Amino acid sequence: MSLDLSNRFTRRKMVIGSAAVFAAAPLMGYGIVTAQDATPAPYEAPDNIDDISGSIEADGSSTVGPLTEAVIEEFAAVASGITVTNGISGSGGGFNRFVNGEIAISNASRAIAEDEIALAAENGIGYYEFSVAYDGITVVVSAENDFVESMTVEQLRQLWSADGGIVNWSDINPDWPEEPIELYGPGADSGTFDYFNEVILGEDVEVRTDYIPSEDDNVLVQGVIGSPNALGYFGFAYYVENQDALRAVPIDSGDGPVEPSIETIADGSYSPLSRPLFIYVNAEMLQSDPALQEFVRFYLSTSDELASDVGYIPLPGDVELEQQTKLEGAISGEIAPDSEADGATPQASPAA
Repeated sequence: MSLDLSNRFTRRKMVIGSAAVFAAAPLMGYGIVTAQDATPAPYEAPDNIDDISGSIEADGSSTVGPLTEAVIEEFAAVASGITVTNGISGSGGGFNRFVNGEIAISNASRAIAEDEIALAAENGIGYYEFSVAYDGITVVVSAENDFVESMTVEQLRQLWSADGGIVNWSDINPDWPEEPIELYGPGADSGTFDYFNEVILGEDVEVRTDYIPSEDDNVLVQGVIGSPNALGYFGFAYYVENQDALRAVPIDSGDGPVEPSIETIADGSYSPLSRPLFIYVNAEMLQSDPALQEFVRFYLSTSDELASDVGYIPLPGDVELEQQTKLEGAISGEIAPDSEADGATPQASPAA
C-alpha cells in the first residue's frame, strides 16, 4: 500500500486530462488568477550534457518527496553522469540541513519559517524558492468505517486540540459509535503537520500529543487501514495510491462538505486544506554547479506532467513559466536570492 511510482505513466493517461483542465482555471484558494496563453518551455538538454557530472542531495517533505523522486527517475535517462539522491526527513528536517549548507535542495510542503530564515542568514546560506505543484491535505478513515460521512473544520479543531476533550467517536457526534478514536498524523518536523495546525487549530490552540506520529506517510497509511476506528491525515498523493483501502473525509468549511479531488484542490473549493508545494535551492550551489542547474531546469520543466502522475495538481502554465524565468535569472545572477528579501517568505493561504 505504499506510494508506488512504477505505474505512473499508466496513471498519467487517466489523470492528466482533468488535471490540465482544472489547473488552468483560476486557483481561487491561493488568490492566483492565471493567464492561460502562457506556454512553459520544454526541457532541452545542452549539447554537453554527457560531459556534466556531479552529485546532488535533496531532503525534506514526505509530501514533495514523491514528486522529486519522479523527477529524479526521469532525469537519470537524460543525464547519466549526474546522481541525485532524495531523503524524507520532513520539511523541518530538510530545512534544518538546508540552512546549515548540508544539501542543495530542500523539499517543502510549507514556506520557510522565520527561525529558519535567521539560521540561513547566520550561516551565510542564500536560497531561491520555487513552486512546483499544489496539494490538498487529505483527512482519511479506513474503508471499513461506515459512519463518518463528513466533518466540519470545527469538529477537526476539537478533535486535534489538546483540550478538545475528544476520546470516542461519539464525543464528536452522538450518532457515531462509542469507540476510542485511533489518531495518526505527521510528526512535528513535517510541513504537513505545520500547515494543518495553522489552518485548523490556529496560533493559540495547542495540538494534542496522544496520537501516533510519523514522518513516513506510508506508516500513517498502514495505521489507518488497519482499524475501522482510526483517522489520519497526509498528502493527497498517498490517499490516491491507497484509495481502495481508505476513504477521504469531505470537509465542511462553511459551504457544505467538499471531498478532496483534482478538481476541488485546483479550484480552491477544498478549503482550507489546499496548499502550494515548494523546492528551495541553495543559491551559491545553483550559480556554480552545472549539474544542479540542469536538474532544477528539468524539474521545473517536467513537474507539470509528473505532478499529475503522483497525485498532485500541476501549476498553471503561466505560473510554471514564471518559475522557469526566475530560475534562469537566478542562475545568471540577475535575480537576487529570495533570502535577501526582508522577513519570511509568505505562505500562500487558502481563501476563507
